[in-house]
Amino acid sequence: MDKVWDLKVHVNGRHTLLLHQSVMCAFSGRLRAMATRETKDKSGGGAEASSMCVDLAGLPGGGEGLDLVAQFCYSNGRLPPLRPSDLPLVHCAAAFLDMTEEVRAGNLLAHAEAFVDIGLCYWSWADVLAAVKSCEAFGADVSDLRAKLLSTLFSRIAEGAETSNSSSSSSPDTVSGSSGRPSPAKTPESVRRSCLGGGREWWFDDVASLPPPTVEKAIKLLGCYGVDNKNLTLTRFLLHYLPRAAALRKVDDSGSLVGLADKAVHGVAHSGGGAAFSRRGLFWVLRVVSAVGLSKECMRKLEVLVGQMLDQATLDDLLVSGDGSGAYDVSLVTRLVRVFVSSLFEKSASPPEAGSSSQKMRKVGRLMDKYLAEISPDHGLRVSRFLAVAESLLDSARDSYDGVYWAVDIYLKVSTSLQNFKCSTEF
Repeated sequence: MDKVWDLKVHVNGRHTLLLHQSVMCAFSGRLRAMATRETKDKSGGGAEASSMCVDLAGLPGGGEGLDLVAQFCYSNGRLPPLRPSDLPLVHCAAAFLDMTEEVRAGNLLAHAEAFVDIGLCYWSWADVLAAVKSCEAFGADVSDLRAKLLSTLFSRIAEGAETSNSSSSSSPDTVSGSSGRPSPAKTPESVRRSCLGGGREWWFDDVASLPPPTVEKAIKLLGCYGVDNKNLTLTRFLLHYLPRAAALRKVDDSGSLVGLADKAVHGVAHSGGGAAFSRRGLFWVLRVVSAVGLSKECMRKLEVLVGQMLDQATLDDLLVSGDGSGAYDVSLVTRLVRVFVSSLFEKSASPPEAGSSSQKMRKVGRLMDKYLAEISPDHGLRVSRFLAVAESLLDSARDSYDGVYWAVDIYLKVSTSLQNFKCSTEF
């Protein structure tokens, strides 16, 4: 090369690389077109300009992406040393710069695709997980690549589940590399049957490190989206995942989190609720998904499951955080009581005042008195909500109204002191 450089590339307004036109334009259709236009503009269609400057706005990976591309070009079409986590960046940069087979045989995009096809057979669990995580920065540009990586990730889970009976080790890396041969990718259906059919949970924490949109895409890939979630292990994973994801949520994650919470509720409902979850487990589910948010349909479905077990609940089970208008979600408890009362009427040929139904009703009556005493000191509790809880049960649910009167007394004292405080601050 006669010149030190003849192509100055500005990347996303932050980085500048000095390169050679003959090297870069031999592989990049985009740079070739930009260099051609720049030459014509400078020379007026005459002799080639000595050097030129182009701007690459929106290049995936910025300066790092172009640096990897340049290494490939200056190696005459040989991939530089790459980590699996570099793959999405290389793939997007190659697509952005039009480094296809039409421009030159053996170009970067084809090399990147071959790299993943071969590598997925040998990469460790940690490598595949790192590659999936690195897709987060590139959004829809790597949708096909992300789907392939997620399929491989859950195939590794399937392999761990299939070998669990013959090996005491549950390490995903030892399982995936035990045969010494490439492991073919499994179909979503085979993955769903094998990896989600048992109680294997070694993968929960690793997969829980993925953002909500990626987890949502994985569930769609497995065919367990929405009401199609009929898998108990996947449901348990979602319930494990949601508290962590909610604590780290971003603004863009809210829609995905609500969707994942809905899927968890569909899974709980399909499992029969109390048939797979204990009373405490169902109330824990209610607490988890309430903190994230649910669609009205799924909230109603879960309330029906939980409300029918209200006679087995404890006070702590009912202390679900409120939505800002009070310390606790009092409206939720009121709805649970209505479900419970309705279920007694439906299940019993006799009215709820008789037999075992009467005993259950009295247990809930005592529980509501405790709940009223707990919520009565809440300054943010509206009168209408307090009364809704107090009046939610039949008269036969209580032997006396001493508990209600005591709670009312506390509530009135708090409300009076609050009113006096407001009056004093106005003068």
